[in-house]
Amino acid sequence: MSPTLSPALCAPPGSPVFDLASPCLPWEQQAACVLELARTRAVAPEDLLNHAGLVRSALISPRQLLALLAALQHRLPAADTPFVLGQLSLPGHAGLASHALLQAATLGEALELLCRYAGRLSPLLTPRLLLHGDEALLLWTESCGIPAAQRAFVVDMHMSALKSLCQWQSGAALPWRFCFNRTRPRDLSQHVVFLGAELSFGCQFDAMRLPAALLSRPWPRAVKPNLAQRALEQNADPAAAGRGLLAALYDWLLPRYREATPLEQAAQAFGVSPATLKRRLALHGTHYQAQLDQARSHVALYLLLLQGRSSDSIASELGFHDRSSFRRSFKRWTGLTPGVALSG
Repeated sequence: MSPTLSPALCAPPGSPVFDLASPCLPWEQQAACVLELARTRAVAPEDLLNHAGLVRSALISPRQLLALLAALQHRLPAADTPFVLGQLSLPGHAGLASHALLQAATLGEALELLCRYAGRLSPLLTPRLLLHGDEALLLWTESCGIPAAQRAFVVDMHMSALKSLCQWQSGAALPWRFCFNRTRPRDLSQHVVFLGAELSFGCQFDAMRLPAALLSRPWPRAVKPNLAQRALEQNADPAAAGRGLLAALYDWLLPRYREATPLEQAAQAFGVSPATLKRRLALHGTHYQAQLDQARSHVALYLLLLQGRSSDSIASELGFHDRSSFRRSFKRWTGLTPGVALSG
């Protein structure tokens, strides 16, 4: 069995695609949350805005949100800042999408809502739900590109947000396990306080894992019927299903993982010229080959680590002519050979 994204977890056809510089995020959502945390910690909101070079407006872009988060990191360098901010972030104030999360009947329904309506609920990182046997894995991928200096902060914030939401909605702490695509920090105390002790660093992805059986367990705070979800499904808030450019490209590339799909074909699918797609990706701090490699490496890691497939089998699945070609590509993608990745 090969990995696929369920249609329920992808943006519907025709959903808007936003860029790093697109003014698409209502001020009262993520920006207001950042300013509220600053205020509670004796940092004047206007000082934070000045540091970020922002003025209050109806809509801000992901780039401006990242600038505001960078200002928060500078003014509030405490190790708990991303985790506390995360706890304030979900269900948030994202209109129908937030109401739908509050009315979710189960963890599985909440995760599907989070994945589908990431444009409203999680505009910087797009979550993707994968079921494998008795385990559920939520993979976080970039929506619009995140500067390297901010990635750990943003990942910790999003993981804390989801853990906090699920604990509040379910009425109990869930046995999440966390995987981080970065080296182990010297001080893990805040990770342990806010996320728990099940932490793995040096992974090839940022993900949260837990037993799949918990996805269907009823939540005591559920509201039936989930009228907010119905309204979203009827396109009451089209922007809620929006995708950042990198997330939309990942959605498009993943079903085509068996072939090294050329840039020209991707550009045609997005209705732009190859030169325009190249330029837009460059503005997001990346390029097409890197995004193609990411999608294919995630498939390879799934087949290797979760399915235990051999290098020969994975090479064939991904369309390589032989195992040696696959091993070279895998090392270019991950910095590891398949054998080392499996033993780690």
